[in-house]
Amino acid sequence: MKDIILTGPKHSGKTSTGKALALLCDCQFIDLDELVLQRTGKTPRQLYIESPAVFQKAEADAITAFAQELCSASGENVQWRVIAAGGGIIDNPEAIAVLKNFNATIVFLNAFVDTAWKRINNSADGFLPPGFGINNPQETHRELHEKRSDAYQQLADIVIYADGKTPEEIAREILELLE
Repeated sequence: MKDIILTGPKHSGKTSTGKALALLCDCQFIDLDELVLQRTGKTPRQLYIESPAVFQKAEADAITAFAQELCSASGENVQWRVIAAGGGIIDNPEAIAVLKNFNATIVFLNAFVDTAWKRINNSADGFLPPGFGINNPQETHRELHEKRSDAYQQLADIVIYADGKTPEEIAREILELLE
């Protein structure tokens, strides 16, 4: 089986589904946001606050370094992996180019815009990027979500509708579609 890359907007369930899928398959789970933190010592939010360009460079550098590690280990008996990409990676052409070069199945976890908005508001961080529609953040989120959803759909090999499903249910659905 080849690697699986989970994509989708912020709070679509990439991390929780990725962990559930890795557990079901007894394979490694990699969270791109964690790789960014390990490489930079800063969270994606901290980098984004510095500037979107700083964050995108760190994100692209992290996925590139990870891809290079995979290439150097390709002669070893390496199991496949589940990789959760960041919610805004679709706006990072350099990082997307690296993802496309993986021998991976790209899965788009499609969540309704209202579901994602509720999850953002209910999350521990409730983080919205600086300047995120100060007058109407919900409408700005809606526009960005819809724009990115189209791009994620074009990138994906598989589209999963994630609303109303547990991470475990989504993980099982992904496995069924890969069989």
